Amino acid sequence: MPDTPPPYVVSDGRPRDATLSIPRLGITDLQVEAYQGWTDDANGHAIQNTGIAASPHGPRGGAGPGGIGNYQVTGHRNSAGGIFLDLPELEPGDRVVVEAAGTAYVYEVRTTRITSFRSERSLLEQRAAVPGRPGVAPTQAMITLSTCRTQEDHAEGNFWSDEFDNPENRIDKIGVLVRTRPA
Repeated sequence: MPDTPPPYVVSDGRPRDATLSIPRLGITDLQVEAYQGWTDDANGHAIQNTGIAASPHGPRGGAGPGGIGNYQVTGHRNSAGGIFLDLPELEPGDRVVVEAAGTAYVYEVRTTRITSFRSERSLLEQRAAVPGRPGVAPTQAMITLSTCRTQEDHAEGNFWSDEFDNPENRIDKIGVLVRTRPA
């Protein structure tokens, strides 16, 4: 019996602007701007301040939409329109659709992790090609959606923040590519 091909085709992984939809959260066609950098750096923060999401790429950034590796998307939760206000509510099985270059990449959320800005190891895990596993070569297309954990940190008495007003911790929702279709 021949192997059945997967219901998707990965992209070339090149960084590109995209749109993002998360049906469970009512997010539709959110603009995602690709830039060279890493999660929540000055450039990414400036992009997020315009009310859209940012997708870093490069040596400490991620893959492009649908590419093998970690496609990283960050957005504000409490300011600039709060585009990721409800991101913590995503659960395993929820779908995220990224459209770029005529293709819709459908990811399925699998897990949640917390990233600490005060831990270099935690940041390496967030930005790794295989989320949570620095140094491991990726074999599949994955996504990390990230936003602040401000409310939860403050409720726990943690008021630390960096120069961009990022709290110590981030909430990361991690998913895998499960399907592609024409956009």
